[in-house]
Formats: sequence, C-alpha cells, structure tokens
Amino acid sequence: MKFYTYFSNKQRLALVVLVLVIISLQLSWVSYNKIHTDTFDIPTETYLKFQKEVDSLIADQNQRSAPKIYPFNPNYITDYKGYSLGMSSEEIDRLHAFRSKNKWVNSVKEFQGVTKVSDSLLKQIAPYFKFPDWVVKPSQKSPAIASASTKSFVQKIDLNKATATQLQKVHGIGAFYSERIIRFRDSFEGGFISDIQLQGIHGLTPEVIANILKEFTVKTPRLIDKINLNTATIDQLVRIEFIDYELAYEIVELRMLRDGYSAIEELTKVKEFPKEKLEIIKLYLSLN
Repeated sequence: MKFYTYFSNKQRLALVVLVLVIISLQLSWVSYNKIHTDTFDIPTETYLKFQKEVDSLIADQNQRSAPKIYPFNPNYITDYKGYSLGMSSEEIDRLHAFRSKNKWVNSVKEFQGVTKVSDSLLKQIAPYFKFPDWVVKPSQKSPAIASASTKSFVQKIDLNKATATQLQKVHGIGAFYSERIIRFRDSFEGGFISDIQLQGIHGLTPEVIANILKEFTVKTPRLIDKINLNTATIDQLVRIEFIDYELAYEIVELRMLRDGYSAIEELTKVKEFPKEKLEIIKLYLSLN
C-alpha cells in the first residue's frame, strides 16, 4: 500500500470513487443476468399449456362477439343481410333478379343454382335456411296451388271491400294484420290495383298471402293513369310506391345515359333499385 501515499488527498478520493463505480457495474451486470435468465427460463411444457389457455380464451371471446344468425327464409335476403352472411354483391343481385320475376327459391340446391355462392359459404349458411312447411313437406300442397282450386274469382271476396272481421278468418291474420292491410289499402284513394300489392305490406309472409288469396282478390281495382317511364319527371316517379327522390333521380340519370329504356325490367340496373318490388312498381309504368 506504499504506492497509495504518492497520491494527493483529491487523487486518493477519485481512486476510491472509481473503484466503487467498477464494483457497482459488476454487481448490476450480475443482477441483470440473473433476472434475464430467470424471466425466460420457462419450461416448454408450461409455456405451451399457458399459450393453449390464452388461445382458448381468445377463441371463446371471438365466438361470443360474432353476430348470431337466426333461421330465415332465403327468399327475403336484403343487401345488408346478404353482406352480413358473406355473399358478394353479384350473388345478392342474382337472387333479387330471380325474385323480381315473382319466382321463389325452394331448396338449398336451388339457392346455390340461382346465386352461384361457393360450396364453403353455402355450408355455413344453409343450416339456417327456413322454408315454408309446404316446401319442406312435399305431401302438403303449395298454398299457391291450393288457393287456385279453393274458390273461383266470382266466389272470392273483393279485397278492396273486405272488412277486418272478414280478414281475420284467414289463417295467420289476427286483429293486428287485418288492420294493417286495411290501413295500407286505404292509404290509396280507390284501394288496391292488384293482388300483388299484398307483398308490399310489411310482415306478411308468402304463406299468409297465399292464404288470403284463397278467399280474397281485387275485383274492383283502382284506376290509374300509367306513367311513361321514358318521359316521366322525378316528381311523377316519386308518387310510385317504393320510389323516393334519390331513386327517382337515379332512374332519370340512367335513362339519359341509355337514351331511354327498352323494357321496364331494365330498372333493375338502377343503383339501389328494390328488385324484389319490381312487379309492384311495374303496375304504375308503361313505355309509351
């Protein structure tokens, strides 16, 4: 320690501080290595078990947060419903075009034939399809067929003169829907133009409509002056059921681009056109 005496007091103090710093750094390095090693030295079996539990919790949460699908009739798939099911816009358009001809999808196979959906998507959504009883049970007659043989035109009651009490005798029609039908009918001066307008009443299923038409039909249709689709103004078009100002504008715009419509069915090419309501809208239109 003799060499220590050669340093001044200030130098000796600096030397002590330097030694302490070196010792501190060594201790810190040892502590870091111990912590680092302890943190990651986890047995593989324990890690895999923990990861499996985490994955299970994530999967369970995803399943809980996924939208629940309830049974539905695929004939009434809207744009929103179709998108939520995973259908493309082209597949939805094919279904709507098919329905606009007053045709019905009556099986899973027919649904795929009409829409061209993939096998994988069909496998996911087909279990939720709910078709009418007369489709599921072939032994039962189709309501539409049965209605044709039940009563003749003369024997049926005029739908434009039917009372709520008379309508309530129909299977599937209670006080609520009888009043809704009459309220809808009376919203037009002169009542219904055609039986097909029943499809425009919210809540009436094809089965119930078929039951109504067994006993009722429009005998005194409301007289209207049809609107020329190729000359109609926006103000004229908005008087038609299911056509608002935005849709009327789109109809006129497409008419200008196409230099007129050659068929009323071409309206299905209009953006946001309600294809399932085409047959009702056609009641009000002509091409001359």
